Amino acid sequence: MKELLEKIPFYNSAVLPYHFIQSLIAGSKYRFPGKHLRVIGITGTNGKTTTAFMIWQMLNHAGHKTGLMTTVAWGVDTLTPELGHMTTVDAFTLNRRISNIRSQGVEFLVLEVTSHALSQFRTLGIPIEIAVFTNLTHDHLDYHKTLAKYRAAKGKLFKKAEYSILNADDPATKYYKSVARSYTTYGIKSGETRATNIKLAVSGVKYMFGDTTIETNIPGEFNVYNSMAAALVGRKLGLTDKQISEGIKSLKNVEGRMNIVDEGQPFTVIVDYAHAPDALEKVFHSIEGHQGRVISVHGGAGRRDPSTRPIRGKILAEYSDIVIITEDDSRDEDPEKIAQGFINGATKAGKVLGKDLLLELDRAKAIKLAIDQARSNDIVLILGKGHEKSILRADGPHEFEDTKVARQILKNLHSK
Repeated sequence: MKELLEKIPFYNSAVLPYHFIQSLIAGSKYRFPGKHLRVIGITGTNGKTTTAFMIWQMLNHAGHKTGLMTTVAWGVDTLTPELGHMTTVDAFTLNRRISNIRSQGVEFLVLEVTSHALSQFRTLGIPIEIAVFTNLTHDHLDYHKTLAKYRAAKGKLFKKAEYSILNADDPATKYYKSVARSYTTYGIKSGETRATNIKLAVSGVKYMFGDTTIETNIPGEFNVYNSMAAALVGRKLGLTDKQISEGIKSLKNVEGRMNIVDEGQPFTVIVDYAHAPDALEKVFHSIEGHQGRVISVHGGAGRRDPSTRPIRGKILAEYSDIVIITEDDSRDEDPEKIAQGFINGATKAGKVLGKDLLLELDRAKAIKLAIDQARSNDIVLILGKGHEKSILRADGPHEFEDTKVARQILKNLHSK
């Protein structure tokens, strides 16, 4: 019923008083548990989860008991997987979990904060000591309608934060600097703090952060940005450069973020959550210089901004030797209609349907198709769902994990 109501013009704005009251009741019920913690809020289109994990790992490694709430998981020492397809959960769940985290004697809470959550007052009563901005790109316009409104929604986090850490290489930072109470900036091309001597590899990134060497176990230039933001949080909180560098390096991986699935095959299989145009481009840039072909598997979610579908199709076509379009969380939208948007973009970029552009709407079969075609030194990219444990179809959720499916297919190759 709610999904039908959301299609009504101005519905999202009309129900804002309801969201405010709901958040007020939820906070009151759990006695606003966030007020007893030092909260680090992270927002941006991409990079929120990885940055959050880096900060959480860094603080815990330095001896500060720290809670975590992200798209992937939440908890303190032992993390519980997030099964819902939502980054910042509803106000009641949010406050209940923060109360649980507080009861474990934590000092800090690292919290992913989405534009939806800020628009709907879900973080009402949660003070933000430090706010982090990763980047802003075309996404969620099905809800916000314009990029300016999307940017402004995220701006609410920096208005309430005591201190903000902003990506100077992103154009949106100009606006966030105007609303932030106090801030610093970071970047590669600009910013008060800049990364230098950057070295990118499939195994991770390495660069100089002032006089300190920062290394990550997660590849991609975007993880230079993510780790810089984490490092600046550490500095603001008084950690030593050694604690910062060792803490960030101690994070081995983040589920669904550039995860390599290795069962001894002569080619590389990578699972990543990238589903926005900018995120897709960053994944492709992170594997530049490889020797083999790129085979990509990707699809689009139903009831999400359809304007990105041809854009993503074009990106897939430009960076991949073979593109396989498949399903994502189609929900109540026709999967073939969703796929057509990607096909339109890919064909305009030169791909030929049935040759180097393939359609397989069963995601498991699409992954198998990609792996079956892979040769020595190729890279298979399975993109869009990352850590998620289910796929949402018209008849409801179905258990599904890209990594598990890919791993089983690879194991079956060896058993033949």
